[in-house]
Amino acid sequence: MKITFMGAGSTVFARNVIGDCMCSEALRDSVFALYDIDEKRLEESRTILEAMRKAKGGYGKIECYAGVENRKAALKGASFVVNAIQVGLYDPCTIIDFEVPKKYGLRQTIGDTLGIGGIMRALRTIPVMKDFASDMAEVCPDALFLNYVNPMAMLTGYMLRYTPIETVGLCHSVQVCSDGLLNKLDMSDKLEGRKELIAGINHMAWLLDIRDKNGVDLYPEIKSRVDGYLAKPDADDKVRMEYIKNFGYYCTESSEHNAEYNMFYIKSKYPELIEKYNIPLDEYPRRCINQIEGWKKEYAEMLEKGVMEHERTLEYASRIMEAVVTGEPYEIGGNVLNTNFLISNLPEEACVEVPCLVDGYGIHPTRVGALPVQCAAMNMTNINVQLLTIEAAVTLKKDHIYQAAMLDPHTGSELDIDTIRKMVDDLIDAHGDFLPKYH
Repeated sequence: MKITFMGAGSTVFARNVIGDCMCSEALRDSVFALYDIDEKRLEESRTILEAMRKAKGGYGKIECYAGVENRKAALKGASFVVNAIQVGLYDPCTIIDFEVPKKYGLRQTIGDTLGIGGIMRALRTIPVMKDFASDMAEVCPDALFLNYVNPMAMLTGYMLRYTPIETVGLCHSVQVCSDGLLNKLDMSDKLEGRKELIAGINHMAWLLDIRDKNGVDLYPEIKSRVDGYLAKPDADDKVRMEYIKNFGYYCTESSEHNAEYNMFYIKSKYPELIEKYNIPLDEYPRRCINQIEGWKKEYAEMLEKGVMEHERTLEYASRIMEAVVTGEPYEIGGNVLNTNFLISNLPEEACVEVPCLVDGYGIHPTRVGALPVQCAAMNMTNINVQLLTIEAAVTLKKDHIYQAAMLDPHTGSELDIDTIRKMVDDLIDAHGDFLPKYH
């Protein structure tokens, strides 16, 4: 069996996912094909993973494929393809995503999922994923494509609507959602044996129901503790706690993400909100810089001291592969198309995040029904932007980029239409050849 990892220069993530596969008896004898356009980073990943492979008993085989000219060879015959690419990297493209909007007074925190940063990230990534899908249709048409790349809903939605490749989008935030909430509210005694239902869209899927091991609804106690938590000056996660107060439900992704998915918290006319909610502006560029420096240090230490023992992580990828290979069912929170209205009050062409069962026949999404109307309404403000961005990528019409930016909740609440259009034009110019030509 062959497992191909696209963007294997993302060494830490490649180590986690492929290391997880090496921990699985069903997967460890696989050929692990590493693909990247950066030869230096690819070699770093090979060095680490080869050491891990030997430490795990020497099972399987690692192959490396550098450059676009070797992409088909990397994909040929794969059963699973893991996607972890970053088109344009931190420098220059993430810098552009933050610095150009800042000139217009538009501030962001993460910029990888929604907002003008998320829109531009999707527009430069979709053409590359289109090429991946074309190659896969030729050399591994039956492979399952596991997408970990943001903006999740836009990229996974594109793959599912416009390519023949079986695709599921995966995010870490579902696994840790209720655990984080209960720990923050000093309710860790309720963790064991809890049951929960999470559904919505990526990074804004709602914890719709949570019960303890005896079936007792935990939301009344959760809600009774929210004000006390919000009163703590240095508390993090205040935006999501406010969601509980104002919309009745907690959601999956962090407050630094959700601060920019709406029109409520990052407002130039109300600068005091930044401090009140502990919103970290320009957070993603800081993370990128720290991760780049951190990896240099970690890699040097590994070369000197050897590779540390890998324990299987919470990432879904290896569990999905294992379920498909062995037929033993496994439940995930997956990003899939809203076919046959899995969530009945969201559009059918939307990419939704719902419970899915995985077995030897693939991914089986669960029908959830209707979300609470206020939760569906919040999701729709994001889905509008997602669908228009995909439309722009498919049609190459610049008007759809303008429209996506205009309808983005944060952008539209801060800037007028003429300014939005100028900002989009500047972003397109700054991205240069990282984007196709729009008309």
